[in-house]
Amino acid sequence: MASGNFGHEDASGYNNPQSRGLLGAGWRPLNRDIDWGFLWHIVSTDTWELSRKALDIASDIADALGRNEFTWWANILNVFSEHTRYELDEFWNYITPEPPAPDYRFKDVLNIETPVAQLVSRTSIPIDYVLNKLQEITILKILELLGKPDIITQYYLERYFYYPVERFVNWERLETIGTVFAYWSKYGVWLQIDRFDRGRKQYTLIAQNLAPLINKATYNLAVILSGYKSRVGQVHSQFPIRTFPADIQSFTDTVQQAILDQNQLAVLVYGDPGTGKTAWTQAVAKEILVPLGYVIFILDHDAVENFVPPSYLERICIIINEADNLAQNRASLAAQGNTKTEHILSLLDGTLYQSVVEESGIQSQQKLVILMTCNTTERLDPAVLRKGRVDLMYEFHHRFVE
Repeated sequence: MASGNFGHEDASGYNNPQSRGLLGAGWRPLNRDIDWGFLWHIVSTDTWELSRKALDIASDIADALGRNEFTWWANILNVFSEHTRYELDEFWNYITPEPPAPDYRFKDVLNIETPVAQLVSRTSIPIDYVLNKLQEITILKILELLGKPDIITQYYLERYFYYPVERFVNWERLETIGTVFAYWSKYGVWLQIDRFDRGRKQYTLIAQNLAPLINKATYNLAVILSGYKSRVGQVHSQFPIRTFPADIQSFTDTVQQAILDQNQLAVLVYGDPGTGKTAWTQAVAKEILVPLGYVIFILDHDAVENFVPPSYLERICIIINEADNLAQNRASLAAQGNTKTEHILSLLDGTLYQSVVEESGIQSQQKLVILMTCNTTERLDPAVLRKGRVDLMYEFHHRFVE
């Protein structure tokens, strides 16, 4: 397909007020040009239909020119009438290939409806809102990394338009009333934008492999899910690992090596309040996990019960503080009717998010690190401490001060 040129703006689709609005916003009609390979394919495989359509067009033109009640020049003008033009356009669209569009067989698809709306509730924390916000940030950062696309087209009222790439500024300012497609040949990535009511849009990224772009877009991102505050930001660590006692630094070296060696790792640190357990998890996240490309999720009591690791992320770290108040011994009265223990066990086992995975998808190579803290292991359910669920444990003894 050749690049788009100015078309006939008196065609039926372009007389529509919204189509004229597209033209006023910088969009241009996109001509579909002859592709000899495509035409030969039609001639050789669909000869009967091609002949029928060609005869229909010839008949329409003959009717337009053969009216006895009008003068010859009126008949010639009738060839350019809206009806005849529509029939000609239909035939032209049949013998020319459509503009390039996404291959929906690509395995990696990431989409979000934007702007993300938050449903306020007093009884639940906005997990879906924050996770959708993370997905929105990821997609927008990917678009920022991609820069200007090679082509931008829009399909509206059976017409194709194109937007001159040199005039492109950003996606928010791009007039969208139909379906917009954009393509980056360097990365093999398609973007599809669908418009909904009240100015809402859905951004969909389609590619053979989005993982490298997702990893770049989510670098240094952290999510806190809590009844008090839920947000997407960056990991903050007040105390570097080198400020911890020597034995904890040595344990940290062991944890770091295990992170490098294992696809799934669960670490439990315990000790009296004030021994630096939470500060240590933040330091490990900031200095070890973030440089390795992990996205950090900090979960409180309510969030851990409803959290499922996002399937599009390749490396995930989950931090659970005060695990002894969450995964309580199910034999105790306090834990009766509490499903948090089962949820934490399913996270540790991987059954929550890896019972069924796509063989070629990101989940099949997803890496998970779980960091848990507690004051005492006595209240923890024995199943949590079973071999194979928690890989490394360490007791913090020293009162931690700056």
